[in-house]
Amino acid sequence: MQELKNLMQQSGIVGAGGAGFPSYAKLAEGADLLLINGSECEPLLYTDYVILKNELSFVLSGISEVLAHTGIPRALLAVKAHTAKNLGLEDGERLADKIFVRVLPDAYPIGDEVSLTYEATGRLIKPGKLPITAGVIVYNVETMYNLGRATKFNEPVTKKFVTIGGAIENPTVVKVPIGAKISDIFKKLNIKLTEGYTVLDGGPSMGKVINPATYSVAKTTKGILILPDDTEAIRSKKMNVKMAIARAETACCQCTRCTDMCPRHLLGYPLEPHKMVRTAMGVAEVLPEMVISATLCCGCGICESLACSQGISPRAVIENYKTLLAENKLRFNQGGEYSAREERDYRMIPYKKWMSTLGVTKFDLVADFYGEINDFNRVEIPLSKHIGAPSVPCVSDGDTINKGDLIARAGNGLSLPQHASISGTVTLGNNKIIIDKIN
Repeated sequence: MQELKNLMQQSGIVGAGGAGFPSYAKLAEGADLLLINGSECEPLLYTDYVILKNELSFVLSGISEVLAHTGIPRALLAVKAHTAKNLGLEDGERLADKIFVRVLPDAYPIGDEVSLTYEATGRLIKPGKLPITAGVIVYNVETMYNLGRATKFNEPVTKKFVTIGGAIENPTVVKVPIGAKISDIFKKLNIKLTEGYTVLDGGPSMGKVINPATYSVAKTTKGILILPDDTEAIRSKKMNVKMAIARAETACCQCTRCTDMCPRHLLGYPLEPHKMVRTAMGVAEVLPEMVISATLCCGCGICESLACSQGISPRAVIENYKTLLAENKLRFNQGGEYSAREERDYRMIPYKKWMSTLGVTKFDLVADFYGEINDFNRVEIPLSKHIGAPSVPCVSDGDTINKGDLIARAGNGLSLPQHASISGTVTLGNNKIIIDKIN
């Protein structure tokens, strides 16, 4: 197992689904199931779909490597029903030795690690714990693709598959160098931004608003979406957080609907958003342990965009509590027995209903693979887009490097190295390494 961990770390392989957890650190004793997340939790994203459609052999190769080095007896490739249909996959289908398909319902947020594990295996990850405590290791499809490439070609992670979608004529998936500027990608795809539209890194539910003029692709970039400002997806991200919190404290009618529909609550977690809203911020600042269950929230946004009849944002309140708890280095770590609630199966949010709620249904066009785009004159490779310590540069201003060269070593503790995604001349920036192509 240590040999595989070393390969993963040296290759800079990180969770490609968005969280950015260094993949080598997930390998541990005690697992009897490998679960591959190909569910594309968020609407409008087709990155995993395209990888499975065009590069399944490398995905299966990566999965097989994990099984061989860990002794885990089997793996499940979990995909939603609509993805399975598009790819011609059947539930229980054998893809390779010890690797099988698990078809999940078209529901949101089924790609959340906790929901995914329960839906695919029936195992509940206890609140505040990692999947390994339930005997499961979870990896993203692209993570396994990267491992397959690293194993066969000794190739570090220097490229990323990214969905470019939303309010554009032809949503697509491209493969670009890590550090490519979003504005440069748009130019190459002939995408022009106009007023009244916002760009997100990630999906319409949990994605973050970005400035495409300054933002670049990281190893965790799943998709770049362009959406109208008048959609619920964008409105919820541009609210005044302080006003939203103040309004929540005064306007909440304590109907409990946000709690009744909370996916983590329905899994039996002691998370009750309506009580989070009821707790005064001033009290939480004095006694932060009162809101410790806020750390169990996955940030799906159901409470905010669908559940609340008062138009307030329990999510904004909970995110504020999360920040407070992080500052106090507090996280949920209570024992006890937990089980999914009986009503869960009847309160899962249909995928199409969630798209309609966010106002993005008309933008959901199945994306295909555009191809690789390699002719970038500049990349800006971030040093801290993964969980753990930032990477430490091992190059200097003015150095000439080749694509694939090591440019930053792993920091102390949990960390990853970085490799050059194009050849060129180095400039050290603020928490990033800039490479300019030599013309």
